[in-house]
Amino acid sequence: MAIAEWRQKLIQGELSSLELVDEHISRIKKIDQKLHAFLLVNEEKARATAKKIDEARASGESLPSLAGIPIAIKDNLCTKGIKTTCSSKMLENFVAPYESTVTKRLWEAGGLLVGKTNLDEFAMGSSTETSAFGATLNPWNIKRVPGGSSGGSAAAVAAGLCVAALGSDTGGSIRQPASFCGVVGMKPTYGRVSRWGLVAFASSLDQVGPFTSCVSDAAEILQVIAGKDPKDSTCLDSPLPDFSELFTKPIQGLRIGLIKECFHQEGLNKEVKESVLNAAKKLESLGAEIIELSCPRFNDGIETYYVIAPSEASANLARYDGVKYGFRYEGEESLASMTAITRAKGFGNEVQRRILIGTYALSAGYFDAYYKKAQKVRTLISRDFKNAFKKVDLLLTPTSPTTAFHSGAHDDDPLAMYLSDLLTIPANLAGLPAISLPCGFDHLGLPIGLQLIGNVLEESRLLQVAYHYEQEANVMNKHPEGDFIRS
Repeated sequence: MAIAEWRQKLIQGELSSLELVDEHISRIKKIDQKLHAFLLVNEEKARATAKKIDEARASGESLPSLAGIPIAIKDNLCTKGIKTTCSSKMLENFVAPYESTVTKRLWEAGGLLVGKTNLDEFAMGSSTETSAFGATLNPWNIKRVPGGSSGGSAAAVAAGLCVAALGSDTGGSIRQPASFCGVVGMKPTYGRVSRWGLVAFASSLDQVGPFTSCVSDAAEILQVIAGKDPKDSTCLDSPLPDFSELFTKPIQGLRIGLIKECFHQEGLNKEVKESVLNAAKKLESLGAEIIELSCPRFNDGIETYYVIAPSEASANLARYDGVKYGFRYEGEESLASMTAITRAKGFGNEVQRRILIGTYALSAGYFDAYYKKAQKVRTLISRDFKNAFKKVDLLLTPTSPTTAFHSGAHDDDPLAMYLSDLLTIPANLAGLPAISLPCGFDHLGLPIGLQLIGNVLEESRLLQVAYHYEQEANVMNKHPEGDFIRS
């Protein structure tokens, strides 16, 4: 059910916060043995907090909007007094000494932390298979991946192990797993949500956002976590609208652009293309005007990203040297040797690969040829989007070129793995808000995701269109079957 429905049941006394938490923890114990969506379950503290909320409600206290709602957090967001591992041996025993801004805002709004979810190590991956603690599986088909890097959060929401979850999106790490798992995933405008307390991967690209089972819940979570934060210098000081204010307004007359570069390329699954184009027709039937247009540099995003993101990762991960905190390899006499072996044993293969790519791109002889050129192309991609938004209000693409692929399918081909983010990366490079929501299923019953991209700070418009499509299409009347696991 939507957050508003759970809240109504809690207010009317049809169930208690403790019962709601117990129900979800029970489901985690039953189902997550197969899925491995969670790295840590916060059972005792969640129950203790739920009891306090029930007592406050019984005494007539006014409670905040998310009071008693079970929420999961991607394990690269710091939670004070609780492990924050980034699914890496490097931080396997790291306990965060402070709370991230977004999680603090959730707890102040009454949300309950049920656990920390699995991810690709340091958020580097597209399948949640690079986690040092084991892969997460897709609740629609456990032989398939849930996407990544926020696959644990997406799988947890899809399987009903929590009501909502937070993830981080650097190149599609919220939207792509949302597509693979048949849930709603949103990346806000860069700077709309604070990054303070998010373990950095690529600082100019990272953004925190929600996973939910419906669009209205995405608006509600975003309402809580968004807004200025003096602790984050990249966080925008802009007015915070009511993100659900446009839900009651029709989308008639809105112009929605189909980016033709997305629909005429190799690798786009035929069923995905057909489903997304049918969704465009559905929006047209609701009164929107569908316009095909070009963003010439859109498909250059993938090469641009895989220079900029590894370069920033190379700088950000330099702090993990075995000296101050995290994993340390003992037994070496020299500092240089200790640091080298610590990194070799503490980081997984994918993280090491990206550090090497980034270090190379930033080196003296190659900075202009790679990093500087990538930043120039990034500017061109942003200009393409600006030109497009002179003609349309929103842009529409598939979220991913395919549905969820088999576990291990790209183990020996990292480039094929990188291409799964082809359609999501440009929005990160331009800092634009984007949302993925289910628009259908392939012949195997795997979810297909529709991506909507909005102009800067146009989350309300984005959510309005997504909400009207969701209400009209009613795609998610289908859920993972039985115990939410199919083989």
